Amino acid sequence: MKLSVVNSACAGMSLEETLAYLSPLGVDSLEVGAGGYPGDCHLNTKEMIAHPEKAKEMLDLFKKYNMDIAAISCHGNPLHPNKEQAESFHNDFKNAILAAELLGVDTIVGFAGCPGDCETSQNPNWVTCAWPPEYLDIQKWQWEEKVIPYWKDMAAFAKEHGIKKIAFEMHPGFVVYNPETLLRLRAAVGDIIGANVDPSHLIWQGMDPKEVIKELSGAIYYFHAKDTKIDKANTAKNGVLDYKHYGDVLNRSWVFRTVGYGNGKEYWNDLISTLKAVGYDGVVSIEHEDSLMSVKEGLEKAIAFMKDVLIYEKAGEMWWA
Repeated sequence: MKLSVVNSACAGMSLEETLAYLSPLGVDSLEVGAGGYPGDCHLNTKEMIAHPEKAKEMLDLFKKYNMDIAAISCHGNPLHPNKEQAESFHNDFKNAILAAELLGVDTIVGFAGCPGDCETSQNPNWVTCAWPPEYLDIQKWQWEEKVIPYWKDMAAFAKEHGIKKIAFEMHPGFVVYNPETLLRLRAAVGDIIGANVDPSHLIWQGMDPKEVIKELSGAIYYFHAKDTKIDKANTAKNGVLDYKHYGDVLNRSWVFRTVGYGNGKEYWNDLISTLKAVGYDGVVSIEHEDSLMSVKEGLEKAIAFMKDVLIYEKAGEMWWA
């Protein structure tokens, strides 16, 4: 396994400053954002596409600090019903693919998106219940008219440009938010579609990430190391569908935390061991979204924690068996 960091936490630094900071801490690679909601602080895809020589400059910089590019990420909503927003997110995703090709990176991380409920919608409509019955009609229309056709086209484009894996983060608010919806899209589009397993979004929905990992065996293309702390008292009163600001820590049903602060070391040992057991030996990428810690403290604690948890070496022969 390799330890990575999602670069958006280091948006206040240049790319070289980021690599110089992370490399001595034992980070092997960097997940580089290329647009969408988190932005593109370290990779201007339009500039790179116009000047392909910049790809070599970037790769040389990574080599200087003995690090790799883990993946190119582009977390947007290209299915947005607002046509201007959809086009912007679509262009970001397309350019992320073209930049990844220049950089020799074969994995794109992102969201599956969410359409509206009809052709004249202006905002996404995330369907989460089966009644009243019009919700199921909306979901059927979304998948048949928008979701599957769009991702079939984008999968074909991605393959043409050397992308082998599109790793969707299962995130509430988008059509892919759990194993069932991930596998539904994979079945419709092909095995270029896989999962970016981020436990933080699974935990608060009530899933057990270990069981998710088992369910998605063979379809896991990436992994985000981010934790969630469930407030049992607030959840008992209000459930998990909480729209209060993330900074309202004391009153929310759940909050994102640095790994180890939502669930302990034994929990994370089990997660990483389960990943290993299903054959995943790829990147584990730390994402910092902890409202109680600075970026520096959150990242450095997460890095130290995950270095102790990750399984780096191959198991070898089971001589005792």
